[in-house]
Amino acid sequence: MNMLSSEWLKIRSVRSTGLLLLLSLGAILLGLAIAWMAAGMYDNATPAKRATASIAELEEVVIIVPQLCMGILGVLAITSEYATGMIRTSLTVAPTRWPVLAAKAAVVGALGLLTGSVTVFGTYALTRQVIGDRFSGVYLTPFLDRLPTLAATGLTVCVFALLGLGLGALTRSTAGAVAVLVGLAYVIPMVVGKLPAPWKEWLGSMMISALPREISGVPFKSSVYGASLPPAAAIAVLAAYALVPVLAGTWFLRHRDT
Repeated sequence: MNMLSSEWLKIRSVRSTGLLLLLSLGAILLGLAIAWMAAGMYDNATPAKRATASIAELEEVVIIVPQLCMGILGVLAITSEYATGMIRTSLTVAPTRWPVLAAKAAVVGALGLLTGSVTVFGTYALTRQVIGDRFSGVYLTPFLDRLPTLAATGLTVCVFALLGLGLGALTRSTAGAVAVLVGLAYVIPMVVGKLPAPWKEWLGSMMISALPREISGVPFKSSVYGASLPPAAAIAVLAAYALVPVLAGTWFLRHRDT
């Protein structure tokens, strides 16, 4: 409990934490702005264009913002201590070392889960009101039918936070960990989208952004991502994105000098 309190104090006392949280929640306003713009374009379109017009679920579009922000928060939670030398103090208090990373994982994971849930459900609630029955009623799907996908999408923000923490522990470099985080999350999916079948479908199904709909069993109507994983396998892959880097970072923290 003392370790958790200590890590919470460290994170909330750093200015960058508030900025990253503010940017994450700003995704709700971004989604709202896109919804207003899309609704206006729809209202001004001809009946023929309205009949074929479509829009993506905006909470799945703007989620990229809190994902990246919370991933960076996870990175900074460990690399900032290496940069300042505070890591030596932390490891002196916890000589077995693993409780340090476990406490950091609990704090950044909880922040990621809360931020992701607020962003996803907030964006969904507001954009649903703005879009209404436009775009063939894409936002008229009952809330309970959308709930599994919304919850899984919010969970990906927590996964990004833990992924960033694990990468930070492995690399000890803020720039290096953020570069790897962005590469894994956004560059590789673009490359995978250009691959020939069946690699595009198979590898696309393993990407983080594909997993929420695979978990809920609601396929994309049009997407660069695959949809070949059953829900149980998608849950396992999503958990691996969070757990493998953290466990690897814990092993490195315990077996190398600070």
